[in-house]
Amino acid sequence: MSRPRIVIVGAGFAGYRAARTLSRLTRHQADITLLNPTDYFLYLPLLPQVAAGILEPRRVTVSLSGTLPHVRLVLGEADSIDFDGRTVHYTGPEGDGGTLSYDRLVLAAGSVNKLLPIPGVAEHAHGFRSLPEALYLRDHVTRQVELAADTDEPARCQARCTFVVVGAGYTGTEVAAHGQLFTDAQVRKHPLRAGMRPRWMLLDIADRVLPELDERLGRTADEVLRRRGVEVRMGTSVKEATHDGVLLTDGEFVPSRTLVWCVGVRPDPLAAALELPLERGRLLVDPHLRVPGRDELFAAGDAAAVPDLEKPGSYTPMTAQHAWRQGKTVAHNVAASLGMGERRAYRHRDLGFVVDLGGVKAAANPLGVHLSGAVAGAVTRGYHLAAMPGNRVRVAADWVLDAVLPRQAVQLGLVRSWSVPLDTASPELVRMPGDPDRAEEPAKTGDAPAEGRGEDRASDPVRDPDAVKHPEPPGPVKRPERPAEREEKAQHRKKSAHATSRKGTHEHR
Repeated sequence: MSRPRIVIVGAGFAGYRAARTLSRLTRHQADITLLNPTDYFLYLPLLPQVAAGILEPRRVTVSLSGTLPHVRLVLGEADSIDFDGRTVHYTGPEGDGGTLSYDRLVLAAGSVNKLLPIPGVAEHAHGFRSLPEALYLRDHVTRQVELAADTDEPARCQARCTFVVVGAGYTGTEVAAHGQLFTDAQVRKHPLRAGMRPRWMLLDIADRVLPELDERLGRTADEVLRRRGVEVRMGTSVKEATHDGVLLTDGEFVPSRTLVWCVGVRPDPLAAALELPLERGRLLVDPHLRVPGRDELFAAGDAAAVPDLEKPGSYTPMTAQHAWRQGKTVAHNVAASLGMGERRAYRHRDLGFVVDLGGVKAAANPLGVHLSGAVAGAVTRGYHLAAMPGNRVRVAADWVLDAVLPRQAVQLGLVRSWSVPLDTASPELVRMPGDPDRAEEPAKTGDAPAEGRGEDRASDPVRDPDAVKHPEPPGPVKRPERPAEREEKAQHRKKSAHATSRKGTHEHR
């Protein structure tokens, strides 16, 4: 008798833990396949430290093949699912297609950057959901400070050293906190000629920082940010993004070359393409994480709308903490459906949250106990070390080195602006030349700057990149565009056109 085949789509918090737990529960009695675009699990909470130069990129990645020895890894992205034939069709990293057969399917495709119909945002903003985006931001910020120090024009200097972060949630708050420290350290070594200081702005239409978390956490983060000089503007968002800066909803125009989009996430477009019942883009599942009417289909993490048994009538939020726990629960239920153990309903207990504010500062409320300052900083780093499924020693070593040695603020030039578009269903992948999924093409010789901000068109960082244009490099197609993504982009373009015609004020959640 052949062994049952289990396919897991996605290796985020839910997918990775589901694969690891299933490998232990089935004890080689099932064939487990993990389909993922990259060969690593990304520990997202430490991504701001990569952008700030504290951690090296590989520190926040955990090898899938190295930590899941009894799981088959297939590199690729799911394009469609044939429920009748029980197959998953996918596209590989070099554009080749493939098919995976399954007896049990776990959808844990995760989430992507949340888009809003605000003019210019898709063209001029960048998200913060992946390693390529973090590497791009690190290079971009370093480049802007260096170019600002090389100019005698106060207006140009101020624009280059103004960094706008939209979204005062968990990610945006940490990006602004670490970014301010990072640029201040650069300016101390190479003062700006005009005597200016880098300006960081944190915007949100909510009435406080970290609106989704405990109010005391938000108050602590707000105080730390303002004390460092970050401009925290609540009740304010972006009305339009342009080549020269951003127009705010309060009418102010802020000259800037940097717009970091951290307004939240949306489920992967794959979920909407399955034509199954949805809740705000997420697949509806029962408390056992099974899709009703499909005994072989399970979903977990950001792709699933899981009933919150602690709050009847609501669904669990899209957080890493829930995804990690749901990965374990769905593994037990998949194994139980194959006659290995008993199934269990997903229940959770809020263990609290930690927010790293850079340096020794943090805000935390483990088990409901509110902490701030150095104590919270120690608890936050201890929590991350305990939660990471690998690389703990390397991460701790980088923290020690950062405490005693100055950071290396250098441009690696590995990720270009056009290779990490905001409007993409695959933020974890760097767009390649000729890829139809890419939102922007590199500027061609003699054309106007494609990206509009110009920072990535200079091979020599001391030159003004606004005056430099590079031809598009040759390259193969990375992968064909997903049908669901094409439809979603078409809808987004319609919304953008409608929003532009109304000239209304746009908000984000």
